[in-house]
Amino acid sequence: MSATERLKALGLTLPPPPAPIGNYVPYRIGGGLLFLSGVGPRKHDGGMITGKVGATVSIEEGYEAAKLCGLNLLTNIQTALGSLDRVDTILKVLGMVNAVPDFGQHPKVIDGCTDLFVAVFGENGRPARSAVGMGSLPRDISVEVEAVVLVKN
Repeated sequence: MSATERLKALGLTLPPPPAPIGNYVPYRIGGGLLFLSGVGPRKHDGGMITGKVGATVSIEEGYEAAKLCGLNLLTNIQTALGSLDRVDTILKVLGMVNAVPDFGQHPKVIDGCTDLFVAVFGENGRPARSAVGMGSLPRDISVEVEAVVLVKN
């Protein structure tokens, strides 16, 4: 089953491409790699999941926020490559969690994104990954995720 077919079988639809907040581009392609800028947990209606994980946002809500980040990254992948089926491997994911200082469950939150990638791309969606805590994120978003993707020849 292709990535496009898996996404459809999961009952998921991609949101419209997010607009950059600042002076940067959503992605760059070079040397067979797609570098994706960080995206936040933007919902289909344009709203964001905001707040600190471990205070106003639960681990489960953070997981859903990271999944939304994954959907927004998939949108940018499709925009950049024309099709999710051009993805060879998700190589690297950096997940940033807006968390209270004593929060220590960052990997459980970022699993929302990487679980989605594995569901869509199979084992090729299982990346090398960092899941880190931040004192704040832009516009008080709860999670931000960026990725590096190997593009099929």
